[in-house]
Amino acid sequence: MERKRRVYRNLKPLDEAKRILFENFVDMRVEKELVPVREAMGRVLAEPVIAKQSVPAYHAAAMDGIAVKASDTFGAQPEKPIILPKGSHTVMVDTGDPMPEGTDAVIMIEKVELKEEGWEIREAAYPWRNVRKAGEDMVKGEIILPSRHRIRPIDQAALLAAGIFHVEVVRKPSVLIIPTGTEIVIPEQAPDPLPKGAILEVDGQMLASMSEECGAIAEIHAPVSDIQSELKKALSKALGLKQYDLIMIIAGSSAGSEDFTPSLLEEMGRLFVHGITVMPGKPALIAKVEGKPVLGIPGYPVSAVVIFREFVRPLLYMLQGLQPPEPEKALVTVGRKIPSKLGLEEHVRVIIGNVGGRLVATPLAGGAGVISSIVHADGIIRIPQEVSGLAEGQQIEVELLASLELINGRLVAIGSHDLTIDLISSMLKERTGGRVQISSSNVGSLGGLIALRKQTAHFAGSHLLDEETGEYNHSFIKRYLPTIPVKLVTLAHRWQGFIVASGNPKGIQSIHDLKRKDITFINRQPGSGTRILLDFELRKAGIAADDIAGYHNEEYTHMNVAVAVASGAADVGLGICAAANALSLDFIPITKERYDLVIPVEHFDDEKIQLMLEIIRSDEFKQRVFAMGGYEIDETGRIVRVP
Repeated sequence: MERKRRVYRNLKPLDEAKRILFENFVDMRVEKELVPVREAMGRVLAEPVIAKQSVPAYHAAAMDGIAVKASDTFGAQPEKPIILPKGSHTVMVDTGDPMPEGTDAVIMIEKVELKEEGWEIREAAYPWRNVRKAGEDMVKGEIILPSRHRIRPIDQAALLAAGIFHVEVVRKPSVLIIPTGTEIVIPEQAPDPLPKGAILEVDGQMLASMSEECGAIAEIHAPVSDIQSELKKALSKALGLKQYDLIMIIAGSSAGSEDFTPSLLEEMGRLFVHGITVMPGKPALIAKVEGKPVLGIPGYPVSAVVIFREFVRPLLYMLQGLQPPEPEKALVTVGRKIPSKLGLEEHVRVIIGNVGGRLVATPLAGGAGVISSIVHADGIIRIPQEVSGLAEGQQIEVELLASLELINGRLVAIGSHDLTIDLISSMLKERTGGRVQISSSNVGSLGGLIALRKQTAHFAGSHLLDEETGEYNHSFIKRYLPTIPVKLVTLAHRWQGFIVASGNPKGIQSIHDLKRKDITFINRQPGSGTRILLDFELRKAGIAADDIAGYHNEEYTHMNVAVAVASGAADVGLGICAAANALSLDFIPITKERYDLVIPVEHFDDEKIQLMLEIIRSDEFKQRVFAMGGYEIDETGRIVRVP
């Protein structure tokens, strides 16, 4: 029987969906509770706090010296000192001591001298000099911390000093997260290897931690199957406990044949929104069940992040009577054209770097399921639903996911992918304590040279073979960067070859095997050095591209090619030996090539570039590269200027 598909019945623009959410829950607030001050770090005050005692509670000496009555010292000068006899009005005190009765000033011990007849004073003191007066810090009865203030370590000290040992704080909102799907597997319980079709449940932990960042307490429910009755049972039980302020249901919110959550929420309560015109994040739900907000969160991780940021985060702050902190923003230049769909507000993940004194944003590849695209992102650009994309060079505001200080320490690498770039990034971060990092976008060698021409990157990885001369990179640099002087830094010589399954079950030996009908190939994208190498080898062998099954199936990195082979999606792909080794695949060498970093001369003396070069020339780096397999390091660190 054919499964029935639903449609998005209540598809709403992002702003309208937000309005609906907050209009329906505007009066919801969590209660307050009494907690010890010593346990109140990070909690939000529900009421103003009034000092129970003054601080200091008495007039106290602010430093070591002699407590005096100020008027007794009037007229004292270095050349005409005054002798004050020891007594009730001239008493030695230490910092913090109560001021003796009748005294109102302290003279520093360094400015008096003990004589047989008393203390020699060479400088007059004015009333209350070097004295902390009672109540100077806090006065009994005054408000020392306002309502909705988040308690910091220094606040705890102030509260204890003012005689406050318990405070009324806003109760932390309680959140329940229900993952759904028969294919869901808890990572710690997953078999190895993971069965086909199984999905590791990682969204729950991500959403729980994001909730805790907003001041909430989060609980992750055991995964619930796609059977509607099972989900209803889990939701009914959770609502019956009456301990949760917000419930999130992961997945099952789309328009697929097994997405039961929308109809269930209609049955149990009121479904306000089914689908939002935002991408990623379109299959989201907003409902009210037994007076509580229930949100359907898309199963793709990046979609889940978007919906949390737009709806759950502000709702959790609202429950506590707080305004959510505004994200830091900056004006950036778009480094590469970004297409988008009309009618959907797109949230594009970008890497950002300060290149030549301007902030440049480059989009990261990957759909809603590519969690690494949000891990590596420095910011998010919102493209309005009435706009069909952003042009290269256009300026636009970006919401920062990393601080400007961190972004200014970024080196932007655009070009060919190699595992050694990831190693350099890790070693840079380790050596500088995170101050200097590399943000990279893998667009192929030609794409990297074009990025340098457009001044949107600090350096590019390249391994472009000139078929006529057999030389790498030089002729392409002269063609694509004719007016930009650069330096080539040899990173390594590496072996390119065929990546095949362990044991080479298809018996692939040479490029001629790619024509076989039982062989599926996985290729690299046009403009990549590996694609150029493949086409060169095909021409030498007299093989047409159309003779190869899978020639037009493309990936953007060597590791993705290796994954395609390891997963069985392809039988063979052209890539580097290190990628094959990383996934325990077999490797058939084809050719050895030189992989260079192309660095414009204008950036070469930058401190960050020089730190990177120090790492490249280090024995530790060379040894770690060699250990990956498939690399030769004899020329690693060699520098050549072009032209």
